[in-house]
Amino acid sequence: MPVADVTPRRRQSTVEYLADELRSAIMTGRLAQGEQLGEADLADRFAVSRGPLREAMQRLVSEGILLGIRNRGVFVPVLSLEDVADIYRARSVIERGAVELVMKADRGAAYRALGPSVEAMRSAAARGSASAVADADHAFHEALVGCSGSPRLIRAMRTLVVETRMCLGELETTYPELGAQVREHEELRDAVRDGTPTEAKRLLRVHMDDAVRRLVEKRAPSAS
Repeated sequence: MPVADVTPRRRQSTVEYLADELRSAIMTGRLAQGEQLGEADLADRFAVSRGPLREAMQRLVSEGILLGIRNRGVFVPVLSLEDVADIYRARSVIERGAVELVMKADRGAAYRALGPSVEAMRSAAARGSASAVADADHAFHEALVGCSGSPRLIRAMRTLVVETRMCLGELETTYPELGAQVREHEELRDAVRDGTPTEAKRLLRVHMDDAVRRLVEKRAPSAS
């Protein structure tokens, strides 16, 4: 192959690297909801100057992942119950649209694509790892939207990735029996292959509504 035909791989910039690291820290709870981000501390932690760190933080502010408050600083947002409900409402619309497209295309391919995350969920539930179940849950829904083949639905889902993962982290303690979480996804996967679009979308809506209900119930004692 002529050298001229080779497209060099684009290297990730420092700003992109820092933005990705901050997203990951927020998703996994290493940066907690309500926590203020100190530039000096983070610059030392990542061994970078404040310039690219500040740019990365502002990028996440523009994405809605961080909250900038004038004269106070930059914070990890605190998700209210209204926020949680809105996140799951948006996800429900996106994922039901994805299901409709998936079920007009190759159902078998979608069923297979959802297999690894279901297997990972079963394995995690068997060893009692709620965090690993949450990771597999997240992977399942990303794979489902990915199977739609719709760039806009996929892009819309990605904008909710961080907030969704924050919710999933909180949901980890709301399933006293992890097998119930696994079964919900097994049923949805089976419906994608064998059910009607109406049934698959109903299961998806019930799954989303159940997540919001669990979070509401979890927060209820502290709200009283």
